[in-house]
This record gives sequence, structure tokens and C-alpha cells, in this order.
Amino acid sequence: MMEIASVSFPEVFILLGFSERPSLEPILFIFVLGIYVVSVLGNGIIIVVSCVDVHLHTPMYFFLVNLSFLDISFSTSIVPQFLINLWGPQKAISYGGCVIQFYISHWLGATECVLLAVMAYDRYAAICRPLHYTAIMHPKLCCSLAFASWLGGLTTSVVGSTLTMLLRIDHFFSEMPLIMQLACVDTSSNEVEMYVASFIFVVLPLGLNLVSYSRIAWAVLKIRSAEGWRKAFNTCSSHVAVVALFYGSILFMYLQPARRNSHEEGKLVALFYAVVTPMLNPLIYTLRNKTVKKALRHIVLGNCGFGGTHIFKNLSLVRRKQI
Repeated sequence: MMEIASVSFPEVFILLGFSERPSLEPILFIFVLGIYVVSVLGNGIIIVVSCVDVHLHTPMYFFLVNLSFLDISFSTSIVPQFLINLWGPQKAISYGGCVIQFYISHWLGATECVLLAVMAYDRYAAICRPLHYTAIMHPKLCCSLAFASWLGGLTTSVVGSTLTMLLRIDHFFSEMPLIMQLACVDTSSNEVEMYVASFIFVVLPLGLNLVSYSRIAWAVLKIRSAEGWRKAFNTCSSHVAVVALFYGSILFMYLQPARRNSHEEGKLVALFYAVVTPMLNPLIYTLRNKTVKKALRHIVLGNCGFGGTHIFKNLSLVRRKQI
């Protein structure tokens, strides 16, 4: 039984998480901690390499730096509290901590939806408009698109995250669809708001991704050489994999019926996109990207200096190599 503050706000929320399976919690703790460390290190390496190596001062890696920083922030807003709950018998989060986690996680989640659409447009410009790529993806536009992604995500979080907070949440972090499933009051207006926000920041960016890649596919089909097909595939494959992982999990969470009784299934999907996906993103981009691996080797061997601070330096040279 929880105590209620004089202003009718709960002092703490109960996050049951996976407490119904106590034998699973130590294994999950080690698993999640390992993934979190790899995620932070992997995304941190991408940020450092992209900023240090002048050959990576291009729009593609500028947006990748934003994505890596976003993934670190998103994981950090959720995983430490989750690990605390797994480690000990206390399965609670303070009201203030829950509100902060709620707003930050939804801000970053919405930002990633828009950012992935922006990155798809960048790949469209690189493949379909190679001769005009430098003029199209100029630094001011790239900075504006990145800023719009972060601002748009913040706006929808501020507007859409004003919900009734419950005393008992059968989950391991504050998740909007789940809160509405467990609410004891009428949530019709909240559901409408959630679906509108989901359309604007999930479905619409996904549609932009699909449009961009349909145009890319049409352009690739016109390529006659196998070498051209290979280059186009290498240019887009990493981003396509990240988009598939991200949207495959988030669409399940946010577009399922609000009253669906699937808490355990929802926990596993949420665990995947909150913990596993941020770790996979840097692995996907580094394992399939020879430029990043080469830059990383140079840094490790001490052959790459810090010369040049502008992220778009030598853009035309690197564009020719990529396209």
C-alpha cells in the first residue's frame, strides 16, 4: 500500500518488471548491464571517430553522431533504474524520477523517428542526386534538420506526456500505452492524443523512409553494373537495418490496441528497443562500414590527428568515395 502526498501525487511508483520470475532477475541484470556497457562504448566510439577523422566530416556521419548521442541518452534514461530494480528487492521509482524518465524517453523516442527519416532523405540525395548532393545537403540544412528532429521530439513529449500517473505499474519503465492500459479512469482523450502523436512522429516518418527508399530502389534498378549495385547497397544497408529494428519494435508497442492484455509480451518488446536496439546500431554501422573501421584503426594506431573541427570538411572528396 502506497502513501499519497497531500497534493494527491504518489510518493513512489511500483515497477514490477520481471519480479514474478525472481530467478530470472540476476541473469537479466548481467545481460542488461553488459548490453548497456557495449551500447555506451559503441555509440561513444562512433561519436569520437566521426568528430576526429576529417574523412567522416560529412552529412551522413553528422546525422550518425546525433543518432549515437540519442541512443546513449535514451539507454541512460531507462537502463540504470532498471538495473537498480533488478539488483535489489526494492522495485520502486520516485514520482519525480518517473516523470523525468517519462518525458525524456518519449522526447528521445520521437526524435529518433524523425532523425531516421532525415537520414533516409540524405541517402536518397546521395544515390538519386549524386551530382547535386553537396548543394542539397549543405551544412545549414543539415543543422536545421537535426535541430528540427530534436525540437519536434521535445514538443510532442511536452504536449503528449501529460497523463495520469498510476501508483502501480506492471512494467520496468514508464511507458505511455501501458499506463493507459492500467489506468482506472477514462483515457479516451489520452488515447486519441497518443494515436495522433504516433501518426505524426511514427507513421509519417516511416512513410518518408518508405518514399525515400522506393525512389532509391527505382534509381538502383536503372543501374546496369554490378559494382553500382554493390555501392548502392553498401550506402543504404546499415540505415535500412537500423530502421527495420527500430520501427519493428516501436510500431508493435504504440500501434497495438490500448486495451490489449499482453503485458509480458510488451515488456520483452520494450526491453528489446530500449536496451538491445541502441547497442545494435553502432555494431551495424561499424561492421558494415569500411570507412568507419579504417578511421578507428587510424585512431587506435595514433595516425589520425585532431586537425580540422568542421564536420563538413572535405565533403566533396568523401562523397565521391561513398557514391
